[in-house]
Formats: sequence, structure tokens, C-alpha cells
Amino acid sequence: MPLVTLSAPYGAGGSQVGPLVADRLGVPFVDRAVPSRVAERMAVPLDHALSRDESIGSWLARSSVWLGHVGSVLSAVPPPGGLEDEDRFRRETEAVLREHAAGAGAVVLGRAGALVLRDVRGALHVRLQGSVEARLRQAMRLENVDRATATQRREQLDTAREAYVRHFYHADPADPAHYQLVLDSTVLPLSACAGLIVSAVRALEGR
Repeated sequence: MPLVTLSAPYGAGGSQVGPLVADRLGVPFVDRAVPSRVAERMAVPLDHALSRDESIGSWLARSSVWLGHVGSVLSAVPPPGGLEDEDRFRRETEAVLREHAAGAGAVVLGRAGALVLRDVRGALHVRLQGSVEARLRQAMRLENVDRATATQRREQLDTAREAYVRHFYHADPADPAHYQLVLDSTVLPLSACAGLIVSAVRALEGR
């Protein structure tokens, strides 16, 4: 069954393109369901898992915002419970992604999916991108927020996501070598991006 990982910085439209692709392929869109499944596996409250989810707010995100740049995250004071607790959440998140990869297919947004599932045969790894300015304009339109709000969110979320990938996987999430398909989703309409991804999946299936 089709398996797509989708990496997207803030404003690139990942949360819009992902569901479109999943709907056209007839597979689940895996995003907010990840922390719920992690909470079940670890027998912890959902709020506890959400606070450590890569896309919502881990200690990496908090440290990145406090320190102002990704490089200092590695020397930041760890959260209550220590790095071992954070690493356990990371391992459980990986296990949830692999469960989906072994199942009926999925479109996975974020969480270093292209790296976690890089050895899955037939998976399509996609990166959405765009200039900072173009992503800010698109985020303002999609989220109906002002420029100051979009700028703050971009700085926090992009820094946190990059820190997550660099810390746990020693990789740059923007490196095109991790993906088979890289699209500027601030130039191409989001629906067209979804169509191109679906076409790429079908092409892989036909090989």
C-alpha cells in the first residue's frame, strides 16, 4: 500500500497537502494521531505525550526558543525526567511510524519520517519548501493571522523541528538527499502539489 512521508517547514502547507494526498490514495493521514498512539503504548496521559511531540513542543523547542539558535540546544538543561525520557518518546514515535509503514499505507507528516522510514521499500519521501517570505505570506493566508504572529510561529516551529532532526538523527531536514521529490509549495498551488505527489506514488507502484 502507498506510503508517503512529508516534510514541510512552517507555511509550506504540509497540513493541507498531507490530507489531500491521503484522501486521493485512500490511506490514513498520520499527524496528530501519533502522540495519541505513543501515549497508549507508554500508558501515559495524552497531554504528557503531546508535550513531547516533535510538532507541538518538546524540550528541544523550548530550549531553541530560549537560546535563540539550534546549535545551543545540545548544551541546554534537560527537562524533568532527563534526556532518557525524551529519547524513550522518540523511540516510541519511531515504533508508531513503523507500524503504519507495515500496515495498509499512510501519509506521515513530520517527525523525521523520511529518516525513520528510509529503508522501507516503495516509500516516497517528499519535501515541501519555499522562501521564508513566501512561506510567511502563505501561512498568513492559510491560518488567517497577522505577519507578527506568523513570524513568531515560523521562528519557533522551524527551529524546533530542525533541532529535533539534528539532535536525534544528526541530519539537516532541508537536505534534498533525503527525498525523492522536492516541491516549492509556495509557487505551485497546494492541490497541484498533492496531485504531483500522487502521480509520483503511482509511478513508483508501476515500476
